[in-house]
Amino acid sequence: MKKKHIIVTLICLIISLVSGILSHDILIGGITLFTSLLCSYFASEGKRINYILGCIFNLTYAYASYKNGLYGLSIFYLFVFTSINIYGFLTWSKNLNQEKEVKVRGFNLKNSILIIVNCIIGSLLLGYLLTLIPGEQLSYMDATSNIVNLCATILLALRFKECWWLWLVNNIVDLIIWSIVLINHGDNAIMMFLVALGFLLLNIYGIIKWYKEK
Repeated sequence: MKKKHIIVTLICLIISLVSGILSHDILIGGITLFTSLLCSYFASEGKRINYILGCIFNLTYAYASYKNGLYGLSIFYLFVFTSINIYGFLTWSKNLNQEKEVKVRGFNLKNSILIIVNCIIGSLLLGYLLTLIPGEQLSYMDATSNIVNLCATILLALRFKECWWLWLVNNIVDLIIWSIVLINHGDNAIMMFLVALGFLLLNIYGIIKWYKEK
């Protein structure tokens, strides 16, 4: 492991521990924040270890979402995103360069428009279905977060650099969701808000790195 990776790992660990202690959420919140930061960082570095960290993150994030009535997020992270992470790990393993970093691809404007249209339609359909679940909170925002994140996760597994732009949209939606939950004093809300904020910052780094160096 490079010196830079070790330093970043230690920084993420310290941030997660301190945040967990201050928010009294060291277990679920601390693990979620730590794995989310490292997962996003190693994904931006093109390292397949991000998928292992991602599986751990999916479990804790799904639990926190379930406790706050965000059942769409909970189901997607527990089943859909975990499955894609396993597929992504296997796909990346077959497409690494000499430095053990993934070989990146890009697509054209037509594909970009198709992805955007599918995200809008998918968000509206899933949002409606979620409104039918008793106790579901923020149905359409929950749906948008899931659909956009799903598309981005699939694109990452397929090595398309455009995934980072979708995640930027997803991060903004997640920040809004957890800000609302935080205001309403939801469970694990502080740490989930920090997770969303950390993803936003690291995904901006991912955009810069994948477009500049890949």
